[in-house]
Amino acid sequence: MSEFLSDTALIFGRYARQTLRSRFQIFFGTLMPLLHLLFFGPLLTDMPLSSQGDSWQVLVPGLLLQLGLFGASFAGFAIIIEKNHGVVERMRVTPVSRLALLLGRVLRDAALFVFQALLLVLAALVMGLRAPLGGVLIGFAFVALLAVSLASLSYALALKVRTPQEFGPAINALAMPSMLLSGLMLPMTLAPGWLDVLSHLMPFRYQVDAVRDAYTGEYATTTMLYGVMVAVGLAALSVTVGTRVFRRAGA
Repeated sequence: MSEFLSDTALIFGRYARQTLRSRFQIFFGTLMPLLHLLFFGPLLTDMPLSSQGDSWQVLVPGLLLQLGLFGASFAGFAIIIEKNHGVVERMRVTPVSRLALLLGRVLRDAALFVFQALLLVLAALVMGLRAPLGGVLIGFAFVALLAVSLASLSYALALKVRTPQEFGPAINALAMPSMLLSGLMLPMTLAPGWLDVLSHLMPFRYQVDAVRDAYTGEYATTTMLYGVMVAVGLAALSVTVGTRVFRRAGA
């Protein structure tokens, strides 16, 4: 176990140093959610979007998970570049655990997206968001779990494809419907009945609904329970799938 933790910390440190050297990567990832916050948020200020909480408590949780959804889904681009430059090939001959190779990467991704989520929340506070500290921290935890889940699947898919041209369209085809059906921008309770029912097949909906409850101070709810179960279950399944692909690929 100590060797596994050491390997994970080693891989995490390697990719964390790469990230710290790229301020562009750190701050540019918040651009799309920040634009939604600045230009879309004011349009919702006086609209009754939910029976609980104001429009900011509805919009900001969705933007946090949007950050994790799109950021982590495209994380696999990095490993495609590594494959093309022989980095993955060199890692095959090391005794480092394949699970550590995956976890080191996805934990770096989780840390990055939680930091970006912090920047987004600070901007939202300036614009009028009011939420309990506990709810904000719960939101960060959901962002981290979502990042672990989607980054694991993204790396697994990236090991299966040959070029970025194959990877990008595949991710877009999955990420965009996920965003629309999860109610990230507006609650799905505002949608027609058939669309609301369809959205319940999307696991991200349960997570965003749970974060919205947390932002209104509602922690002991069925929605929160479902959100936690889905987030933890998806993370465990994704890491398992990612680890198997890493082992088979020899990554």
